[in-house]
Parts: sequence; C-alpha cells; structure tokens
Amino acid sequence: MTPSNPPSPPEGRITTEAQGHVLRIGIDRPAKRNGFTPAMLRALAEAYTRLDDDPALRVGVLHAHGDHFTAGLDLPSFAPLMQRGEYAVPHGLVDPLNLGDAGWRRRTKPMVVAVKGITYTLGIELMLAADIVVAADNGRFSQLEVQRGIMATGGATLRMAERAGLGNALLYLLTGDGFDSAEALRLNFVQRVVPTGSELDEALRIAERIALQAPLAVIATRLNALKAVEQGPLAAMAEFDTVQQRLANSEDAKEGVASFVAKRAAVFVGR
Repeated sequence: MTPSNPPSPPEGRITTEAQGHVLRIGIDRPAKRNGFTPAMLRALAEAYTRLDDDPALRVGVLHAHGDHFTAGLDLPSFAPLMQRGEYAVPHGLVDPLNLGDAGWRRRTKPMVVAVKGITYTLGIELMLAADIVVAADNGRFSQLEVQRGIMATGGATLRMAERAGLGNALLYLLTGDGFDSAEALRLNFVQRVVPTGSELDEALRIAERIALQAPLAVIATRLNALKAVEQGPLAAMAEFDTVQQRLANSEDAKEGVASFVAKRAAVFVGR
C-alpha cells in the first residue's frame, strides 16, 4: 500500500490510479487476504467501467495490496445473494468476469493482471477473464468451490477447460486441490512467472507497451481473437474485411503509415 492511501476499511475497497494511459486497479482488503465482499465486487465493476468509458485510458492493470491476490469470495457476505440468485454487480456496468450475460457489459479494452501469493476461486476467474496474467513465483492457486458445496460460476468451468484441456481442468475443478505458479504456467492459466515482488512492475511494463499501440487496432484485435475462441474461426474471419476497412480509414492508420515513412515512433490518438 502506498503511503498516500489511508488504511483499508474492514469491508475492503478497490483503489484506482491513472498513470498516463494505464489504469491501475487495486484489490485492497489485506487483513482478510483480500477476500471479496459484495461492495468490493461492485466497486471492481465500476473501475472496469471507468476503463472502458474514459477515452484517455487504454489498458487496465489489476493487482492487489498486501501479500496475496485474493482468497476469493467472503462467503458469509455472499451467501444471501447466492441463495436469492442475485449478482452483486448492477446491470449496465462492465462485468469483471466478462461472461456476456444479458444486462451486463463486456469489457473492450485490454486487462493485464498481476497475481501473487494466494489466488483462490474468484481470483482465478478474474485472471482468466482478463487478457494477460503475470504471476509471482510464490503463487498458490485453488478452485475449491466443490469443497464448500457450491460450483464455480464465474467462468472457471469454461476457461480452465479451454486453456488446459478438459482432463487438466477437471483434475483441479473436481478436487479443489492447490497448484503453484509453475503449474499455472504449464496449464496456460498465466503467461509469465517472475520473482515475487516484480509481478506488478512486469504487468505495468506489458500494459505500457500495449498502450503505445493504436488503441482502435488493439481493441479490434482483442475482440476478434476473443470471438475466434468463443464463436469459432469462421465467425472471426467473417469480420476481417469490414473491421480492416474501418481501421484503415482512421487517423491512427494514417499516422501508422506516416511514421513508417518517416522512420519514427508513431503517436496514436485513438481516432
């Protein structure tokens, strides 16, 4: 926690800090291993919505204060919502789990995640719902809902199988057993493992590299790759020509050509 931040309240909070074109989003309830309350999940959705709606912001970085990413949901505070079949995030906001349910928005801008220490249940689902994950080498992961009598409904049953294959996913979904950062890398749940303490710096470095690229092209590329995963290659290919024509007529495409001819770095404006 930076000195400028007051102590985290007992119910936790989500911190935000814009650094140039990058929005840092922090999970802040270290006294409870960053266990999520309903208020925190709603605040996280509000931060994701800010990222998508602010044209000055191009990339998000999700990280955690304290020693752990998150132990997952604070079950006593979420149990009444689960029993009523309700979600802590109101309609109209960007869903941090990016599931595409009716009433909630899907994120368009890239999200890089830095995880460390304990990353359980919701933590795994948040990182799998993001785009690029950097893990500290002290990572401890578990999708342990079956040990609590419930099912993972934040995307783990979908994305773990997609990344690692059905057998590898079920090995951990059906036992709730823990695994480390090296195993998370092998299973394609994270993209890089770095020494503990350097994970946020590496996530920010990646985010800043993305932020230097043409924003419209970054969004289009991300959404096309996501469509290929969710709907298949043919659906993604069907939009190649129309998307490329739109991008080719943008100010940023003209800047891309001009910078190539002048042999200089491009300066993109997102138009």
